[in-house]
Amino acid sequence: MSIYREYDIRGIYEKELNEETITRLGYALAKEMKEYGEYVAVGYDARSHSPILFDYLTNGLNSGGMKVLGMGMVPTPVNYFCNYQSFEGITPCASVMITGSHNPSEYNGFKITINKAPFFGESIYALGRTIEALPFPPRVERQVIEIDALSRYKTFMVESFGHLRGMKERIVYDCGNGVAGLAIEDIFNALDLKSKGMYVDPDGTFPNHHPDPSEEHNLEDIKKLLAGEGDIAFAYDGDADRIAVLTPNNNIKGDMMAILFALKMKNPTIIGEVKCSQVMYDILRERGATAVMYKTGHSNLKVKMKELHADLACEVSGHVFFADRYFGYDDAIYATLRMLELIQEGIDLDAEIAKLPQVFSTEEIKVKTTEQEKFPLIAKLKELLHTPPADFPVIRDIIEVDGVRVIFEKGWGLVRASNTTPVLVTRFESTEQAEAVRYEEALNVLILEAQHQLKVH
Repeated sequence: MSIYREYDIRGIYEKELNEETITRLGYALAKEMKEYGEYVAVGYDARSHSPILFDYLTNGLNSGGMKVLGMGMVPTPVNYFCNYQSFEGITPCASVMITGSHNPSEYNGFKITINKAPFFGESIYALGRTIEALPFPPRVERQVIEIDALSRYKTFMVESFGHLRGMKERIVYDCGNGVAGLAIEDIFNALDLKSKGMYVDPDGTFPNHHPDPSEEHNLEDIKKLLAGEGDIAFAYDGDADRIAVLTPNNNIKGDMMAILFALKMKNPTIIGEVKCSQVMYDILRERGATAVMYKTGHSNLKVKMKELHADLACEVSGHVFFADRYFGYDDAIYATLRMLELIQEGIDLDAEIAKLPQVFSTEEIKVKTTEQEKFPLIAKLKELLHTPPADFPVIRDIIEVDGVRVIFEKGWGLVRASNTTPVLVTRFESTEQAEAVRYEEALNVLILEAQHQLKVH
């Protein structure tokens, strides 16, 4: 059951993701999809075992009565894009992307969309319980129709951003040997942009660096290329649904990107996650936007966007979701083109960042725990915060939308349980660096006390 996560299904190839489990997964998913149609679009990332998992999943989907539209190796946003397209009169009612995202190369997983909505949370957990009890599905005749979704996607981007043609800025980018290179290079060339890519060829062993642009050390090579040959830089994760944007002066995180993108939207509704800077929420509201704080996770944010008819959503890690002029899912390639559009329209990214109030923020700090203990720890921490120690910083408010975000007099601290790994994720921010350190130290003491009390009981 450990492979069934809040946002997707993820595990180690062969050890957890084997023929029996994945064939049964496909069979069970077919039962979920059939009420909406008979075609499901399936794509996969660059990992060496992704095509094998495609075969296992296809066998299960076919056994359950679904016909598969096979798109081959594609970025995750291309897989999402298929839900809004028709191929020779065939419109998929669902899609599955086989990807381990930014996990190590032995991992893989499945991101599932049914009827244009993410399949996640309790639906995934219930599916897992169903699969555990299923017999191995019967073999049936293979039904796969090959589609060229990638070309359709690239054409859409070139047509949507034709006004960028011939921009003078020098663009450099790092695909991290993930699948972004399958699309971004051709799009840049078709738009006659001055661009230079690195690690563009997909290679699921990730020989140059780990494809996670939220980790600073993975950006060393692109920073060097930017310093020597670029005006703006982009980096992508393994399946191209997360982006890093680098300028000569800034590594622009997802929450700061939201402020920039909002400059060209009229009174937008924008959703951020609990890790986003307070600066983002405050500035957006000052400028006439509706800014909403919600749970971390791409599935959570997509659902909330639909509910609120939001224009944009973001995560600090670089997931950026556009419903403004787009379909409402996280797409790092589309976000790249929207960022270039801002530059073309005369927005100086560094100057805009410099205008913002200065705060001192930590990166995400991970506290190791166990899968069994992480959620009880958060519950115990909430309990302790109701009667904090006498020397604890003054608490203004406690937000419990996802873990616990403690609002102090000059900033905030966040502790939440990761939905994908056995860790607590913490982050701290203040207008004064010493206070950010103080908040971090105070909450860490409470985390230790929570751990102690759980062990005692």
